[in-house]
Amino acid sequence: MSDMSIAITNLRKFYGHTAAVDGFSLEIPGASVFGLLGPNGAGKTTTFKCMLGMARQSSGEILYDGKPLVPAMFERIAYVPERSVLYDWMTVDEHVEMNRRAFANFEPARANELLATFNIDRRKRARTLSKGMKTAVMVALAFARNAEILVLDEPTGGLDPVNQRHVLSLMINEAAKGNSVLFSSHQIGQVERAAEHIAVMDRGRLVLQGLVDDLKADRKIVEGIFPDVTFTLDGIANDPHVARADRTERIVRLLVTADANAIAARLSAAGAVGVRVLDLNLEDIFLYAVSPATATTDIVAKESSS
Repeated sequence: MSDMSIAITNLRKFYGHTAAVDGFSLEIPGASVFGLLGPNGAGKTTTFKCMLGMARQSSGEILYDGKPLVPAMFERIAYVPERSVLYDWMTVDEHVEMNRRAFANFEPARANELLATFNIDRRKRARTLSKGMKTAVMVALAFARNAEILVLDEPTGGLDPVNQRHVLSLMINEAAKGNSVLFSSHQIGQVERAAEHIAVMDRGRLVLQGLVDDLKADRKIVEGIFPDVTFTLDGIANDPHVARADRTERIVRLLVTADANAIAARLSAAGAVGVRVLDLNLEDIFLYAVSPATATTDIVAKESSS
């Protein structure tokens, strides 16, 4: 058990004049599953590369248990990139043997067990494998490393639903053993099932972070209908717990970060009828963080279909 934590402070990475990561700070606790979310181009992969020394940050600091990354630490860190890094001409068995020689704590028996779980034929050469099979091989090799930190960039890409569940279970089990898993995914449902903590990136910046259960418990939609379109909100939109106010004709929807019932009472006092408090799932919370207009439209669509 390691409980190794990671601290990223004011990370910036520029490509020319374009900031791929811009002032990103994050604390990743040990013995946890941490999900990193964001739309395409948000900076997730660049952040991973800077963490692992594969890209040199323009500024900022990344520390592992208070210490900068040094080559010896790679014995304790496993990485699964989004794109395959398998050698096309090598068989899966040869990749297992290469990792056995490269890493002191690598367990070939564990790798072979995981490959069997993913239904991978170890005699096949990498070039004959599908995208999902290549992902499964990289995941199996990484989890057989007995690493204290696993950094996984889209680790379920191309996998069928059964094997996606296998990967999520592996991540949860690693955290239970005291190791840290940091992963990115476009499948928000997967993040909701596996991650204890999440962070949301957008355009290189951190826009939201917290414990998944806390975010879901605190963030609500408070909705009310007014008698006519000339209503005023009596300053409710300026309440510190109201993150966003959307008005459509006579309907108002407020995204609140705490005290939803108190906000609902204020909305009723302002003249709204049919006031209700709506729960948000992680997908709703993510959309409000990166695309509020889409989130509002999505909630309307879900209500009309229910």
